[in-house]
Amino acid sequence: MIEKTANNTPLQNDVNMLGNILGEILVLHGGKALFDKVETIRKMTKSIRKKFDKDLYAELKQEISNLQPPMRQQVIRAFSVYFHLVNVAEQNHRIRRRRQYLLEEGTSQAFSLEKAVTKVKEYDLNEEEIQDVLNDLSIELIMTAHPTEATKRTVLESQKRISENLRKIDNPLITDWEKEAIEDSLFNEVMALWHTDELRHRKPEVLDEVKNGLYYFNHVLFDTLPDVFWELELQLRDQVAEKEWQVPNFIRFGSWIGGDRDGNPNVTPEITWTTLEMQQQLILKKYEASITNLMRRFSQSTERLVIEQEFIEKVEAEEKEYLEKDEKWRVKSEVYRRKFAVILKRIREKGKSVLGYTRAEELASDLKEIKRSVEKHLPENRKLKAIRKLIRQVEMFGFHLATLDIRNHSGEHESAIAEILKVVKLADDYSNLTETEKQAFLYKILEDPRPLLLTDDRYSKATQDMLRIFKMIKQAHEEFGKRAIEVYLISMTESPSDLLEVLVLAKEVGLYRINQDGTVESDLDVAPLLETIDDLKAGPEIMQTLFEADVYKKQLEARHNHQEIMLGYSDGSKDGGTLSANWELFKAQKDIHRMARDYDIHLKYFHGRGGSLGRGGGSLHTSILSQPVETLGDGVKITEQGEVLSSRYLLEDIAYRNLEQAASALFESSAKVASAPDQMELRKKEWETAMEVMSEKSLEKYQSLVFGDPDFLTYFNEATPLAELDALNIGSRPMSRKNSQQFEDLRAIPWVFAWTQSRHLLPAWYAAGTGLQAFIDQDESNLEILQTMYNDWAFFHATINNLQMALLTADMGSAREYLELVEDPEVAKRIFNNIKDEYKRTRAALLQITGNEVLLSHSPNIRESVHLRNPYVDPLNILQVDSIRRLRATENPSEELKTDVLLTINGVAAGLVNTG
Repeated sequence: MIEKTANNTPLQNDVNMLGNILGEILVLHGGKALFDKVETIRKMTKSIRKKFDKDLYAELKQEISNLQPPMRQQVIRAFSVYFHLVNVAEQNHRIRRRRQYLLEEGTSQAFSLEKAVTKVKEYDLNEEEIQDVLNDLSIELIMTAHPTEATKRTVLESQKRISENLRKIDNPLITDWEKEAIEDSLFNEVMALWHTDELRHRKPEVLDEVKNGLYYFNHVLFDTLPDVFWELELQLRDQVAEKEWQVPNFIRFGSWIGGDRDGNPNVTPEITWTTLEMQQQLILKKYEASITNLMRRFSQSTERLVIEQEFIEKVEAEEKEYLEKDEKWRVKSEVYRRKFAVILKRIREKGKSVLGYTRAEELASDLKEIKRSVEKHLPENRKLKAIRKLIRQVEMFGFHLATLDIRNHSGEHESAIAEILKVVKLADDYSNLTETEKQAFLYKILEDPRPLLLTDDRYSKATQDMLRIFKMIKQAHEEFGKRAIEVYLISMTESPSDLLEVLVLAKEVGLYRINQDGTVESDLDVAPLLETIDDLKAGPEIMQTLFEADVYKKQLEARHNHQEIMLGYSDGSKDGGTLSANWELFKAQKDIHRMARDYDIHLKYFHGRGGSLGRGGGSLHTSILSQPVETLGDGVKITEQGEVLSSRYLLEDIAYRNLEQAASALFESSAKVASAPDQMELRKKEWETAMEVMSEKSLEKYQSLVFGDPDFLTYFNEATPLAELDALNIGSRPMSRKNSQQFEDLRAIPWVFAWTQSRHLLPAWYAAGTGLQAFIDQDESNLEILQTMYNDWAFFHATINNLQMALLTADMGSAREYLELVEDPEVAKRIFNNIKDEYKRTRAALLQITGNEVLLSHSPNIRESVHLRNPYVDPLNILQVDSIRRLRATENPSEELKTDVLLTINGVAAGLVNTG
């Protein structure tokens, strides 16, 4: 698979080299016939992409249809493996470009920390004000096990090794012999990738997903994250003031993996407990390795320098308290190593005996004692990076590694409360009470310090299981610390009682306690998840009702007047289309923020964004900047899901760049707001009015198709590989919440995944064009308003750019192929024409607003990548349609045919660098 390119750029060189290696492997293991077949198909698709030829296209489809086993599967794999290699080359080029920026004097990369500090200097803030901005920064990134990572861990690790070899080849100082050795290693890695089974033959269990998440902490984040703060300190010292800046640990990672119970019966309290244990085991292992490394380096001796007597005496006392004779460091003059021996023993005894640390703060304190002592012997401008880094790691990761959120569906809490109230004879039919009556009941219970429960065996298994969750949280706080689990999320929140029910359950196990003087102690934040369009609209009223309730005020006071609110991007888009959903999300944020400020409540928004554009995806820094500017000080919490984890955090340099972009975007924008809070232009009223008009028209268009057309669901089920996705085994969670075929129960992930595979990408753009064009057509001045909004409003700018990206990735020519799978050709034609017409309308509106002739003209690298990939995705789409057609037409399809379908799904996902 040799891609000849005219320009001899480093990226193209990498792609050509990897393509040559793959071509060589195809000949070696499939013969020249396989290589020639792949090349024939590739050249035909490239020619068709340059200039469509109906006869050549028919010939291409016939060529693909005529493929017989085993060559058919080998052709699918050839294109799929090629995409894995291209993805590696592109990631490596990102690393190369960043290093080029660092080496070029007088230039700084966009959204780098260097650039951010340079901009902050322009905002006329003094040192104290800059420090205040730093103190208020907060970004939490939450790993989830949402099943959107189609690539196996084995393949990802192979890609990582290939990337490392590409970076070695870039070294200008390597010898010919070293280069030859690296090229041999590259060949062997690509060969191994060709021989790797890329499919999962069983669904991953929850603990498999936990291990996958821990991989990123173990191999990348533990070491990379502190470096972001270190560089920010250096930039502030170099550019603003030569002093020791106090940069807080404002980026933290959390996790849902092992704690997200919503629709996943496999996440039991026992699984959550095991998850917490695995997290602690990993972080203790990391600390032990770091301490051992420092121990080797801190060889200072009292024979060569004077160490304060107080420090020495404390070490001697600790040795007596914690160490056996044979555990002590053998060289008495090496006092720091003696101290590290004590620290190592206490880390190893954590959770095993009274000798172990009980809190991470104790470990941090011991390390700070060493740091202070050693740095007394250094010049003022020299600092100990290694031990400072470890102190920061201990402060960030504690003994829990990552805070684990617990999530459950509101309906499950209501069912448990209803049964409990019936058993204790307080309410025979709680579920059928009005919302006002429910609240009254719950307020009364939450004001009464007495427990509500009778013995557990009086309740059904479902209710007992619910109670076990809260008991587990209580025990986790005692064993792992209260940072281990801080937030309980309630999906499908529709009313205030949904939050109050969780507080009642927390009260029954002692997580919520009422003191004799009426004050409340609470160990858990209770957070609503607003998902559907209706829930987002109701959000401000739900929260205001709670903020005004005396009982809930006490909960907030116990939690430092802090309220977290999660916003779901997936179900809103599925419910009302991307343009309407994004506007309702924006409005909910600004309205709840304004209202919370009136009640003196500190908010934190948790953005439940997916990796795909149809689920709120996009770059991390763009996500931060596109939220209402007045909410930046509230703190940012964002999910990192599925394929996003590997694309952002598999490679250390890429991980650093993503974290740097997020940190720089938040720091610079927060400083800008702080510099002129009263003069800050938020949004013009006419912009919001425009969004209201476009959102309303877009919603009407979207729902007229998705809910108004009786044949739409049939089209979706038949014209996409939805039915085949479950066999891909990419997640432990079922595709539907209730194992039903109802649209409302279908999760947003397979909804987006299926449309992406068929190249419709409908959730990412459909109906936006109708909304945009409706406003343009209202008045001749409206186009200019939208152009100004695009240039001056980060939210609208990001919205328009995401729509451009969606349309560029979608392909109506490939999507038309999937009409062959729809049984009723009239239904297929009618609905497809509707979608195609809206595509054209949306594209035309976007080009008017941006003033460009082509989509994404401001991102030539992305445009080029999409255009280069399309000729390689096209045969996979044709193969997918052909394979699915055969599969659905066969009563007892062969395993080989099923595998063909799954391999095409994997290949398309790799080609588009996206699943759901």
